[in-house]
Amino acid sequence: MTLYFLVKYLHVLGAILILGTGTGIAFFMLMAHRTSDAGFIARTASVVVIADAIFTLSAVLLQPLTGGLLMMLSATPITERWLLVSLALYAVAGLFWIPVIFMQIEMRDLARRAAEQRIALPERYFVLFRRWFAFGFPGFGATMLILWLMIAKPS
Repeated sequence: MTLYFLVKYLHVLGAILILGTGTGIAFFMLMAHRTSDAGFIARTASVVVIADAIFTLSAVLLQPLTGGLLMMLSATPITERWLLVSLALYAVAGLFWIPVIFMQIEMRDLARRAAEQRIALPERYFVLFRRWFAFGFPGFGATMLILWLMIAKPS
């Protein structure tokens, strides 16, 4: 196995982690939200925050490192159009993902408080959930386009 293929493997693994964790988090948060059970939402959001910190964050940090190494090892110039578009989309995904982290933490805390006090979820939780849901589309869409660009490398 060459260094190039090892780095490429790690790069693809990072993409899988970002997309897989993102899909799983979205599914479990949506399913928990649909129950309206503050305790269940709080427990689910707690796991989601941990998963994002362990899996998504490590992959998000890994991608530029492995991508840069792949560029160097393959002598691919940063001026390649597909690469420039990928980098712009990566920034877009980050601009939507970073606020989502804080939304998830706040939703978790609001649900915890509601469960502990045995009260209904506050309106702020629902505002955050709608925003969280809306932010998922451009963030996830950008990562899906990046994956296509990584594979197709259109000229």
